[in-house]
Amino acid sequence: MNTQVNIAGVTFKNPVMTGSGTFGSGMEYGEFVDLNRLGAVVTKGVANVPWPGNPTPRVAEVYGGMLNAIGLQNPGIDVFMERDIPFLKQYDTKIIVNVCGKTVEDYLEVVEKLGEESAVAMLEINVSCPNVKEGAIAFGQKADALYHITEQIKRKARQPVIMKLSPNVTDIGEMARAAEAAGADALSLINTLTGMKIDIHRRCFALANKTGGMSGPAIKPVAVRMVYQASHAVQIPVIGMGGIATGEDAIEFILAGATAVSVGAMNFVDPYATVKVIEGIEDYMRAYGVENITDLIGIVE
Repeated sequence: MNTQVNIAGVTFKNPVMTGSGTFGSGMEYGEFVDLNRLGAVVTKGVANVPWPGNPTPRVAEVYGGMLNAIGLQNPGIDVFMERDIPFLKQYDTKIIVNVCGKTVEDYLEVVEKLGEESAVAMLEINVSCPNVKEGAIAFGQKADALYHITEQIKRKARQPVIMKLSPNVTDIGEMARAAEAAGADALSLINTLTGMKIDIHRRCFALANKTGGMSGPAIKPVAVRMVYQASHAVQIPVIGMGGIATGEDAIEFILAGATAVSVGAMNFVDPYATVKVIEGIEDYMRAYGVENITDLIGIVE
């Protein structure tokens, strides 16, 4: 069996990645998961300066998933390059760095610094975090803003650029086409859906931020639909995510048009989830006599 996939000239040993924000930078899961087995580690979002994130409480369990309003807490690019990249370099897996910011200039500063690091295979640009008030919503929900920031980042980036799309839009195809037209090398979707939970006993919001991003198995049908629509709207590769818990889930995204997949919220439920998804994909390929994983991409029309 050949499980290799290629995205923008970068070859991955298998199509399974980690969902940004659910796996730290790999260090936190290293004692559970052999990082060498993963197609790629996608890091938590990194900004140009340290971000404290949102007030607590920041996480709430909901039916079929969870809400989070972490607010992209991170130590900043300098600490990340000094601490996290050297750790990841020890492993035979691709490194994809998720980049966040509040202004175009914030993003560009991080992108330029990462351009100096040859170990970083790709950049994933987070323009769609629903619980960061400044910047992200405007970039991720307006096609012209998405086009502008994608174009600016492509001018500075030395690595291929993945634009991470928000599901909180009317037409995902329009957003996908805007990113492609501006030069994006790939897309990843979906980011979390905006949700809310109210504690009826305390009669207050479960999250200090009032709203948060919903992830987990409950959002998978929405994610599969959007991946199908986005992959049919553009010619560039799509990385699918949203509620993937098993190898069968991953195959569903691939049949819908995803070249690769990311496992997110399930890492919190089962720290071995990524490896189980990899093994589940291999089991499916054996069961159905599939020699190359690429033969399955987007074949359901």
